[in-house]
Amino acid sequence: MAATLCCTASRLVSSPTLRRRLPLVGAFCVLSLGFTNLCPTLSSSSNLKTGCAQSLPFVPLLRSKFSSQSTVNAVKMEGSSNTVPSIVVYVTVPNREAGRKLAESIVKEKLAACVNIVPGLESVYEWEGKINTDPEELLIIKTRQSLLEALTEHVKANHEYDVPEVIALPITGGSPQYLEWLKNSTID
Repeated sequence: MAATLCCTASRLVSSPTLRRRLPLVGAFCVLSLGFTNLCPTLSSSSNLKTGCAQSLPFVPLLRSKFSSQSTVNAVKMEGSSNTVPSIVVYVTVPNREAGRKLAESIVKEKLAACVNIVPGLESVYEWEGKINTDPEELLIIKTRQSLLEALTEHVKANHEYDVPEVIALPITGGSPQYLEWLKNSTID
Protein backbone atom coordinates (compact mmCIF):
# COMPACT_ATOMS: atom_id res chain seq x y z
CA MET A 1 0.00 0.00 0.00
CA ALA A 2 2.84 2.41 0.81
CA ALA A 3 4.38 1.83 -2.62
CA THR A 4 1.01 2.57 -4.24
CA LEU A 5 0.75 5.83 -2.25
CA CYS A 6 4.23 6.82 -3.32
CA CYS A 7 3.54 6.19 -7.01
CA THR A 8 0.16 7.92 -6.87
CA ALA A 9 1.72 10.91 -5.10
CA SER A 10 4.37 11.28 -7.79
CA ARG A 11 1.64 11.45 -10.48
CA LEU A 12 -0.30 14.06 -8.47
CA VAL A 13 2.70 16.35 -8.13
CA SER A 14 2.12 17.56 -11.68
CA SER A 15 -1.06 19.38 -10.51
CA PRO A 16 -0.16 23.04 -9.68
CA THR A 17 -2.70 23.24 -6.83
CA LEU A 18 -1.42 20.11 -5.15
CA ARG A 19 2.21 21.00 -5.78
CA ARG A 20 1.84 24.01 -3.43
CA ARG A 21 0.44 21.83 -0.62
CA LEU A 22 2.63 18.76 -0.99
CA PRO A 23 5.72 20.01 0.90
CA LEU A 24 3.72 20.38 4.10
CA VAL A 25 1.73 17.17 3.62
CA GLY A 26 4.88 15.31 2.61
CA ALA A 27 6.80 16.58 5.61
CA PHE A 28 4.03 15.49 7.93
CA CYS A 29 3.88 12.02 6.36
CA VAL A 30 7.65 11.56 6.45
CA LEU A 31 7.94 12.72 10.04
CA SER A 32 4.97 10.61 11.13
CA LEU A 33 5.49 7.42 9.16
CA GLY A 34 9.14 7.48 8.13
CA PHE A 35 10.45 7.71 4.58
CA THR A 36 11.08 4.00 4.14
CA ASN A 37 7.54 3.12 5.22
CA LEU A 38 6.07 5.53 2.67
CA CYS A 39 8.19 4.71 -0.35
CA PRO A 40 10.10 1.44 0.06
CA THR A 41 11.07 1.23 -3.64
CA LEU A 42 12.96 4.52 -3.47
CA SER A 43 14.46 4.05 -0.03
CA SER A 44 15.89 0.60 -0.74
CA SER A 45 18.37 2.09 -3.19
CA SER A 46 19.37 5.03 -1.00
CA ASN A 47 21.51 5.46 2.08
CA LEU A 48 18.65 6.77 4.22
CA LYS A 49 18.23 5.59 7.77
CA THR A 50 14.89 3.86 8.39
CA GLY A 51 12.31 6.37 9.66
CA CYS A 52 14.90 9.08 10.25
CA ALA A 53 13.65 12.36 8.82
CA GLN A 54 16.96 14.07 9.70
CA SER A 55 18.77 12.09 7.01
CA LEU A 56 16.49 13.24 4.18
CA PRO A 57 18.03 15.59 1.62
CA PHE A 58 15.08 18.03 1.69
CA VAL A 59 15.06 18.67 5.46
CA PRO A 60 17.18 21.87 5.10
CA LEU A 61 14.67 23.13 2.52
CA LEU A 62 11.77 22.49 4.90
CA ARG A 63 13.59 24.29 7.69
CA SER A 64 14.15 27.33 5.46
CA LYS A 65 10.51 27.36 4.27
CA PHE A 66 8.93 26.96 7.71
CA SER A 67 11.41 28.73 10.00
CA SER A 68 10.18 31.38 12.42
CA GLN A 69 11.90 34.34 10.75
CA SER A 70 9.72 37.42 10.39
CA THR A 71 8.51 38.46 6.94
CA VAL A 72 8.83 41.83 5.22
CA ASN A 73 5.38 42.98 6.42
CA ALA A 74 5.92 41.95 10.05
CA VAL A 75 7.72 43.76 12.82
CA LYS A 76 9.57 42.36 15.80
CA MET A 77 8.45 43.94 19.05
CA GLU A 78 11.93 45.25 19.96
CA GLY A 79 12.44 46.86 16.56
CA SER A 80 9.75 49.55 16.44
CA SER A 81 9.24 52.77 18.40
CA ASN A 82 5.55 52.83 17.36
CA THR A 83 4.78 49.66 19.31
CA VAL A 84 5.13 48.49 22.90
CA PRO A 85 5.78 45.03 24.36
CA SER A 86 2.40 43.33 23.97
CA ILE A 87 0.73 40.13 25.13
CA VAL A 88 -2.22 37.88 24.42
CA VAL A 89 -4.12 36.88 27.55
CA TYR A 90 -6.46 33.88 27.83
CA VAL A 91 -9.39 34.04 30.23
CA THR A 92 -12.15 31.43 30.34
CA VAL A 93 -15.74 32.32 31.28
CA PRO A 94 -18.76 30.11 31.99
CA ASN A 95 -21.05 31.52 29.25
CA ARG A 96 -21.55 34.11 26.51
CA GLU A 97 -23.23 36.69 28.77
CA ALA A 98 -20.42 36.63 31.34
CA GLY A 99 -17.84 36.77 28.54
CA ARG A 100 -19.44 39.73 26.78
CA LYS A 101 -19.86 41.65 30.05
CA LEU A 102 -16.22 41.08 31.05
CA ALA A 103 -14.90 41.80 27.54
CA GLU A 104 -16.80 45.08 27.29
CA SER A 105 -15.59 46.25 30.71
CA ILE A 106 -11.96 45.42 29.78
CA VAL A 107 -12.13 47.38 26.51
CA LYS A 108 -14.09 50.27 28.11
CA GLU A 109 -11.37 50.64 30.77
CA LYS A 110 -8.75 50.55 27.97
CA LEU A 111 -7.05 47.58 29.61
CA ALA A 112 -7.04 45.91 26.18
CA ALA A 113 -7.43 46.93 22.57
CA CYS A 114 -9.50 43.91 21.58
CA VAL A 115 -11.16 40.88 23.13
CA ASN A 116 -12.26 37.91 21.02
CA ILE A 117 -14.95 35.64 22.45
CA VAL A 118 -14.52 32.04 21.31
CA PRO A 119 -17.55 29.83 22.02
CA GLY A 120 -17.83 26.09 22.32
CA LEU A 121 -14.99 25.09 24.63
CA GLU A 122 -15.16 22.10 26.88
CA SER A 123 -12.83 22.27 29.86
CA VAL A 124 -11.71 19.27 31.89
CA TYR A 125 -10.07 20.18 35.18
CA GLU A 126 -9.63 19.14 38.80
CA TRP A 127 -11.27 21.29 41.45
CA GLU A 128 -11.51 20.44 45.15
CA GLY A 129 -10.39 16.85 44.51
CA LYS A 130 -12.99 16.15 41.81
CA ILE A 131 -12.59 15.92 38.01
CA ASN A 132 -15.04 18.29 36.32
CA THR A 133 -16.08 18.79 32.70
CA ASP A 134 -17.83 22.07 31.88
CA PRO A 135 -18.73 24.09 28.81
CA GLU A 136 -16.89 27.41 28.69
CA GLU A 137 -16.01 30.25 26.37
CA LEU A 138 -12.53 31.68 25.86
CA LEU A 139 -11.63 35.35 25.88
CA ILE A 140 -8.54 36.15 23.82
CA ILE A 141 -7.36 39.53 25.04
CA LYS A 142 -4.75 41.64 23.21
CA THR A 143 -3.04 44.23 25.39
CA ARG A 144 0.20 45.81 26.53
CA GLN A 145 2.53 43.76 28.70
CA SER A 146 2.61 46.61 31.22
CA LEU A 147 -1.16 46.26 31.78
CA LEU A 148 -1.10 42.59 32.82
CA GLU A 149 -1.28 43.28 36.56
CA ALA A 150 -4.17 45.76 36.21
CA LEU A 151 -5.97 43.42 33.80
CA THR A 152 -5.55 40.49 36.20
CA GLU A 153 -6.99 42.52 39.08
CA HIS A 154 -9.91 43.64 36.88
CA VAL A 155 -10.66 40.04 35.89
CA LYS A 156 -10.51 38.85 39.53
CA ALA A 157 -12.88 41.65 40.64
CA ASN A 158 -15.41 41.04 37.84
CA HIS A 159 -15.34 37.27 37.30
CA GLU A 160 -17.73 34.62 38.62
CA TYR A 161 -15.00 32.07 39.38
CA ASP A 162 -13.09 31.94 42.67
CA VAL A 163 -9.86 31.42 40.72
CA PRO A 164 -10.28 32.76 37.17
CA GLU A 165 -7.83 31.68 34.49
CA VAL A 166 -5.50 34.51 33.46
CA ILE A 167 -2.65 33.27 31.26
CA ALA A 168 -0.43 35.66 29.30
CA LEU A 169 1.65 34.86 26.21
CA PRO A 170 4.09 37.33 24.61
CA ILE A 171 3.48 38.78 21.17
CA THR A 172 6.91 38.61 19.55
CA GLY A 173 5.96 40.29 16.28
CA GLY A 174 3.19 40.93 13.78
CA SER A 175 1.53 43.55 11.62
CA PRO A 176 3.07 46.95 12.41
CA GLN A 177 -0.26 48.71 11.88
CA TYR A 178 -2.11 46.33 14.23
CA LEU A 179 0.54 46.55 16.94
CA GLU A 180 0.54 50.36 16.71
CA TRP A 181 -3.28 50.33 16.96
CA LEU A 182 -3.00 48.08 20.03
CA LYS A 183 -0.64 50.60 21.64
CA ASN A 184 -2.87 53.57 20.81
CA SER A 185 -6.07 51.82 22.02
CA THR A 186 -4.84 51.06 25.54
CA ILE A 187 -3.92 53.22 28.51
CA ASP A 188 -0.27 54.11 29.15
